[in-house]
Amino acid sequence: MVSNPVHGLPFLPGTSFPDPTKTAFHRSQTLGYRNGYAVTRRPTVGIGGDRLQVNQLSQADLDELAKKAPILTYGQPKQAPPPDFIPAHVAFDKKVLKFDAYFQETVPVSTEEHYRIRQVNIYYYLEDDSMSVIEPVVENSGIPQGKLIKRQRLAKNDQGDHYHWKDLNRGINITIYGKTFRIVDCDQFTQVFLESQGIELNPPEKMALDPYTELRKQPLRKYVTPSDFDQLKQFLTFDKQVLRFYAIWDDTDSMFGECRTYIIHYYLMDDTVEIREVHERNDGRDPFPLLMNRQRMPKVLVENAKNFPQCVLEISDQEVLEWYTAKDFIVGKPLTILGRTFFIYDCDPFTRQFYKEKFGISDLPRIDVSKPEPPPVKQELPPYNGYGQVEDSAQNCFALIPKAPKKDIIKMLVNDRKVLRYLAKLESPIKQDKDRRFVFSYFLATDMISIFEPPVRNSGIIGGKYLGRTKVVKPCSTADNPIYYGPADFFIGAVIEVFGHRFIILDTDEYVLKYMESNAAQYSPEALSSIQSRVRKQEPSAPELGNKPTKEDPGVQELETLIDTIQKHLKDLSCKDRICEAFQMYDNEASGYVDRERFFKICESFNVPIDDSLVKELIRICSHGEDKIDYYNFVRAFSN
Repeated sequence: MVSNPVHGLPFLPGTSFPDPTKTAFHRSQTLGYRNGYAVTRRPTVGIGGDRLQVNQLSQADLDELAKKAPILTYGQPKQAPPPDFIPAHVAFDKKVLKFDAYFQETVPVSTEEHYRIRQVNIYYYLEDDSMSVIEPVVENSGIPQGKLIKRQRLAKNDQGDHYHWKDLNRGINITIYGKTFRIVDCDQFTQVFLESQGIELNPPEKMALDPYTELRKQPLRKYVTPSDFDQLKQFLTFDKQVLRFYAIWDDTDSMFGECRTYIIHYYLMDDTVEIREVHERNDGRDPFPLLMNRQRMPKVLVENAKNFPQCVLEISDQEVLEWYTAKDFIVGKPLTILGRTFFIYDCDPFTRQFYKEKFGISDLPRIDVSKPEPPPVKQELPPYNGYGQVEDSAQNCFALIPKAPKKDIIKMLVNDRKVLRYLAKLESPIKQDKDRRFVFSYFLATDMISIFEPPVRNSGIIGGKYLGRTKVVKPCSTADNPIYYGPADFFIGAVIEVFGHRFIILDTDEYVLKYMESNAAQYSPEALSSIQSRVRKQEPSAPELGNKPTKEDPGVQELETLIDTIQKHLKDLSCKDRICEAFQMYDNEASGYVDRERFFKICESFNVPIDDSLVKELIRICSHGEDKIDYYNFVRAFSN
């Protein structure tokens, strides 16, 4: 251990010498515990109890030395990172200063007030230094109130400077757009904010009150009417009290007369009478509200005043002996006014209460004056004229602007796109018509029938649409009560008469057979027997084959595989029903085979790609002999 240096020598290496007699080299304790927590303390002596060679500096000097960076030893230190920047719209978001103020407004056109005090609230938004002035809405003030100045930055002088929150204080005047506002107080948040920024607030002032508003709050003066009877007593006592009577004027005895209803008003304050008309909807009369204006009605005139020109001059008390009063209007009694006799049949509850208290009449029943309605006239339709359908023509009799007959929507939705097709021939003595064939289409959704005649080459008859969609009436029905053909009327062997032409049903398609099986209750036994006979004919459709091939037969498997391949290859061609109908029309024996020549003509008419290799292979498999082709298996390949 190095001892203290010689006096006058610096404490540097080579100028200090150890003490050979020193034997204590322990260090002072710098760690201790206080209340169970470890604390550090500065040593008071050095190693072995020697005095510490420290400068006796004050705490301020030590703090200053601690702040100095060791530039000479370590070089220029790195600059500390600046604190995070917080923008004003984030720091002062939703922080608003509120001041209570008022301004004085001159009222030049009123004799009751010369000026008006209007109280407002001034809002200062710290996030963008904008201001707004809002006047609280006062009920029934008659002044447009609410937002006087929308939120914006407001200029405080002509140099373009804007108001800042440092310019606002209590007890000062600020001018905004030519109006001087006196700030009297602020809320607690505003007071705390301004004081935290070092602004000394003025003491709050009392809010100025509007003198006219305070005058309106004073109680009104009360006037006491003399208790003795005078001319105004009746007016003041019965003001706004009106007796209401319901009356009728029956003028049915005269030519073109009628029974009309009126309302009679009797005003108790001046004994005047008013008669109002009661208008009903579509009564065909001009909407005049009054039959007689409000006036006093004379009951008895003087003897020499009967010829008084009442239509020119007003009647005074000199020409009248007695006027109509409230006791002359009694429910259940007639009343003659201006030559018309009114019968009073009812009154309102106030009138009943008045008669009970004034005259002691408590029984004022309501009299039923309604007349029984005549029996309704039965609406009869005119006879059918033969144009259009009966239901459609009948709509002209139900409304001025006819509407289309209502349709069975449920039936149309259930049977949408469901069509029953039948093959028929024309029953005619003409030889050329015997070979003609027709396709009947019955639409289940609308019960309409359309007829199509397939064109035949070199027949001399133009085929195509024979009859458009329409409902066909049975020949046994009448024009007033038509009965239309239904699905139950169509079966093999049935005779259908269409506008004078008789058709015989020869055959149906497979969908009709399935429909008749699922709806057997709708058909007659004759129709079902015709279907059974057709099924029996189809069962031996290929008697020449001997044993029926099974699915395990290689020929059947080849046919099914080829049909599936053609369906995938020609998926856009779907004409199974039409091709099948064409084949069945020429298959009179229902054997399932047609001639080879006829087969190719039908395929060409329906644009069947017979040149395709797959179709050629299918024709080869379906060929039966040299002249016949099985069209049942051939048609299966063109159904998706």
